[in-house]
Amino acid sequence: GWRLSLGLASLPAAFLFVGSVVIIETPASLVERNQESQGLSTLKKIRGVEDVDAEFEQIKMACEAAREVKDPFKTLMKRSSMPPLIIGVMMQVFQQFTGINAIMFYAPVLFQTVGFKNDASLLSSVITGLVNVFSTLVSIYGVDRVGRRKLLLQACVQMFISQTAIGAILLVHLKGSNSLDEGLAGLVVVLVCLFVMSFAWSWGPLGWLIPSETFPLEIRTSGFACAVSSNMLFTFIIAQAFLSMMCHMRAFIFFFFAAWIVAMGLFVLFLLPETKNVPIDAMVERVWKQHPVWKRFMDDYDGKEDVKNVGMII
Repeated sequence: GWRLSLGLASLPAAFLFVGSVVIIETPASLVERNQESQGLSTLKKIRGVEDVDAEFEQIKMACEAAREVKDPFKTLMKRSSMPPLIIGVMMQVFQQFTGINAIMFYAPVLFQTVGFKNDASLLSSVITGLVNVFSTLVSIYGVDRVGRRKLLLQACVQMFISQTAIGAILLVHLKGSNSLDEGLAGLVVVLVCLFVMSFAWSWGPLGWLIPSETFPLEIRTSGFACAVSSNMLFTFIIAQAFLSMMCHMRAFIFFFFAAWIVAMGLFVLFLLPETKNVPIDAMVERVWKQHPVWKRFMDDYDGKEDVKNVGMII
């Protein structure tokens, strides 16, 4: 029942609490608070070697450059800051318009709609949750081997097929009744799992990874604030609207999300550059200035950012 469902949510929360207690501060965070000796010690522990002086100097230079930015939100509005800002925000918006949170939030209701009883619908939602967890591991393994764009585009194809197939099954077979036969209901669960699987190794983790690779240090705080705010806003909108949309649109709700997935694929294909193995201090020269669209936004880039962005902040 609902008591068990709510109670089980405390288990991952307990792990997060323990992790928050034992996690160490980053070297950059310690340097920013004028604890340089502790920052150097932490960096040596993270790297597992003693010779980290060059990297530590880069971190100090980057932190100093970040302190010089008095108004990060004003800097964020510069024309040369638009490419990472647009990509960071749109990754969050598109992440929600895959329909993933709507499906995960309301999985029991969705499965009851296609004919499962209460216990079976709860079990099916647990299965999709486990698929989500284990498929995320694929992203950890493959993101630096396959590349960001390939994972995102592959997922768009798989999610589009899954969404349209679910929509087609419900559209055809729910016309005369309010439930599906057992075989088709099982097929819907499989398709939902395929959808969740593709999201979990692509738009789920990469929606956060890609902005972290594209925002330069001087606008990282303000840029991430905009990106996270976009994520929370559209999570709220989708969560509030999904049940009403499902009641009114019925099977067409899946075609609605499938259309958004097409838009996402086009965005990745034409506007999202590959950031695999690109250091953050090389983003301007190797990515933005080489991209056929984003290079037009670099006309007010004065080159000083190359000094500010030296090194990847840990």
